[in-house]
Amino acid sequence: MIYLAIYLGLLIFFSFLLIKATEILISSFNRLSKASHFSKFGLTSFVLALATSLPELFVGITAALERQPNLSLGNVLGSNIADLSLVIGGAAIFGGSIGIIGEFVFKDIFYVFLAGVMPLLMLLDGRLTRVEGLLLLAIYGVYNFTVLRGKSKFKRKLGMRKFLHRLNHKGTDTQIAWIFFGAALLIFSADGIVKTASLIARSFNVPVILIGLFLVAVGTSLPELSFEIAAVRKKQVAMVFGDLLGSIVANSTLILGVTALIQPIILDGGFKVYFWATMFFLLLFFCFWFFVRTKRKLEWWEGLVLLILYFLFIFFEFWRVTQKPGEMLLSTPTN
Repeated sequence: MIYLAIYLGLLIFFSFLLIKATEILISSFNRLSKASHFSKFGLTSFVLALATSLPELFVGITAALERQPNLSLGNVLGSNIADLSLVIGGAAIFGGSIGIIGEFVFKDIFYVFLAGVMPLLMLLDGRLTRVEGLLLLAIYGVYNFTVLRGKSKFKRKLGMRKFLHRLNHKGTDTQIAWIFFGAALLIFSADGIVKTASLIARSFNVPVILIGLFLVAVGTSLPELSFEIAAVRKKQVAMVFGDLLGSIVANSTLILGVTALIQPIILDGGFKVYFWATMFFLLLFFCFWFFVRTKRKLEWWEGLVLLILYFLFIFFEFWRVTQKPGEMLLSTPTN
C-alpha cells in the first residue's frame, strides 16, 4: 500500500508537470508568433514538431549505428498511425470539435500526404538508399521553409537571411528557449507517467503485453495528445494542425532520411512485412481527410471513429504477430 501511494503521488506530480508544459508551450508560441510575424501553424509545424520528434530521431540514429535501421521504419510507421488516430482523435473527443481554418484541407494536408507516402513509395523495391535519404531530407527542408514563408503574416518575399533574422530577432530567442524547455518538460513528464503506470500495472500482475499495447502506446503519445487537447480548448486550432501535420512530415522525411543516410534500410522479406501497417496508415489518412473535408471540422464522434480504428490496428497487429512471431509488432509507437 505504501508503494501504491508513492506511485499515485508520482502520477499526480508528472500529470501536473504535463499540464504546466502545455501551458508554457501554448503561451510561448503565441508570443513568438507576435514577435516574429510567423503564423502559429508554421511555427508549431516546424519548432514543436521537431522538438517532439527528437526521441524518434535518436531511436533512428541509434538503430542505424547498430545496423538495425528497420527498427526506425517501424517506429515511424507506428508513430504516424498514432498521430492520425490516437492523438488527433483523442484531441477531438476530449477537447471538442476541431474547426478548419484557411486552406488546410486543400494545400497543407495534401502536402503532408505526399511527404508521408514518399518513403513508402521508395521502399516498394525493398530498400531505402542513401540517395533517397538525401532526397527525403531535402523534402523536409523545402516543406518547412515553404510553410513558414507561405504562412508569414507579411506577404513580401522571405529569403533565407530574413528568415534567420526573424528567428534571431530580439525577443524571439527567449521564446524559442522556452518552447524547447516546455517540449523537454512535456517529454520528461510523459515518460514519467508511462514508467509509473507500468510499475503500478506490474504490482497488480497485469500482463506485460497489455502494458506494452496500451500503457506504452498511449503514454508515448501523451506529449502531442496533451498539447493538442489544451490547444483545442484554448481555440488554438492552427497549433493543433501544425503539431499533427509537422510531426508526420518530420517522421517520414527527417527521421527516415537521417537513418537511411547513416545505414540504408533493407527490408527483410520485402515490403510485405510492412504492407498492412502501410494500408492502415493510408486508411487513416483518407478517413481524416474525408472528415475534415466534408464539414471543415473534425467532430468528436469522428475522433472516436479514428480512435476505434487505432485499437483495431493494435488488435490486428497483435493477432498477426502471434500467428507469425518472427515479424515485428508495430503497434507500440514512440511519439
